[in-house]
Amino acid sequence: MKVKCNQVGIKKASEIVRDGGIIIFPTDTVYGIGCDPYNKKSVQKIYRIKSREKIKSLPVLAFSKETVTKIAEFDKDSENIAEKLWPGPVTIILKLTDKKLKESLNVADKIAIRVPNHQCTLKLLKKCNFIVGTSANISGSPSFRNPEECYQNIQDYDLFLDGGIITSGGESTIIEFVDGKLKIHREGVLTQKEILKLL
Repeated sequence: MKVKCNQVGIKKASEIVRDGGIIIFPTDTVYGIGCDPYNKKSVQKIYRIKSREKIKSLPVLAFSKETVTKIAEFDKDSENIAEKLWPGPVTIILKLTDKKLKESLNVADKIAIRVPNHQCTLKLLKKCNFIVGTSANISGSPSFRNPEECYQNIQDYDLFLDGGIITSGGESTIIEFVDGKLKIHREGVLTQKEILKLL
């Protein structure tokens, strides 16, 4: 099922997420695929759809920095970066404090999380709080910014939330602060230099 990024489409997408379904949706960087992060079966299905290795944990999208504090802990530097760059293309690895998420996402003590700068997705997250948010592609293949290409190449989901062509410079930059030092796990739209300037 394909719907537009309007009130009706967003409501339908949030219902599907709540019911354990899988959705494809636009973000500020690329098209993402997601589900309720608390639903273990749905999380496993995303691994299957993407042919993703189980050892690679799935990132989560959140509605706001305040929402993130309900499930994870910020250190001083990561909070500073979140304050300045969220919503935006930076994913921060934080200490996970939510025991249920540790089990459903099959992670020990860390979570990669971000607040996307896309109105459609933020409206969806306002209804859901959290969504697994990984790129809607087969692992190792390029990500999609064109909804038609994404729609034709990915199978086995329940709803496609069409937000049109995404005009972005690429994927989010994944960062972590280890003993107060910035570690870049993946350089995306934001460079290490740009992030260091903000500290």
